[in-house]
Amino acid sequence: MLSLVVAPRRRAPVIERNADVPHDAASTMKMAVLAALHRSGTDLDRRVPVVDRFVSVAGGSYANDRAQDSDPLPWELLGGTATLRWLAGRMVTHSSNLATNLCLAEAGHEAVAEVWRRAGATGSGSPRGIEDYPGRAAGVHNRVTARDLVRLLESLEPAVLALLEGNVHRVDLAAGLPPGTRLAGKNGWFPGLRHSAAVVRPPDAEPYTIAVCYSGPLASGDAVHDPAARLLARISAGVWHRRHALAT
Repeated sequence: MLSLVVAPRRRAPVIERNADVPHDAASTMKMAVLAALHRSGTDLDRRVPVVDRFVSVAGGSYANDRAQDSDPLPWELLGGTATLRWLAGRMVTHSSNLATNLCLAEAGHEAVAEVWRRAGATGSGSPRGIEDYPGRAAGVHNRVTARDLVRLLESLEPAVLALLEGNVHRVDLAAGLPPGTRLAGKNGWFPGLRHSAAVVRPPDAEPYTIAVCYSGPLASGDAVHDPAARLLARISAGVWHRRHALAT
């Protein structure tokens, strides 16, 4: 299943394909956690314990798998402390699972749900943490649609979008753009799915928001050399070539 939504910045979508079909959220839900943390009013320079034990939405607890985390750096601080600002940055720039759950524990599930509500999401939500397998077994799932990912990006404050510009995983949508093109967004992947959503800012055209969600056998789960990642890059390149017509 391939879902696609493209919209000129803060305008109605001009391209839609399976826009409201739900997909497993993967790491795209980290954008909602980031927004919730920033809107919480908490001191982002406050240091919090770096632990690997979290409360499951199904009761009990769960932990992250270090081998499955794309960012090793927060794990080096296990047993110590880190600032929420640093953890929030690693969550979206390096897609740290451990940092995500630490930020989620601070922000709270209800605050994340409010982020989705405020964005106007109708088919998306992220009620459990990363690798909360007891929660998943109990039927609690993180879901997104391409339309809601565009809505989420449209709802984010400039400071939050600025953090998303630091995403180091320049694959998927980013790979279909000319080098140096500004974009703020998040991708996510594991075997069977590949998603990416971003605000793209061409130097010679109006900015636009794009979300592509793919669920299917093409997605190998490899961080870089994934056939589905190349598919998303081709879609991104096609939209880029039509960038001047998007706002007309």
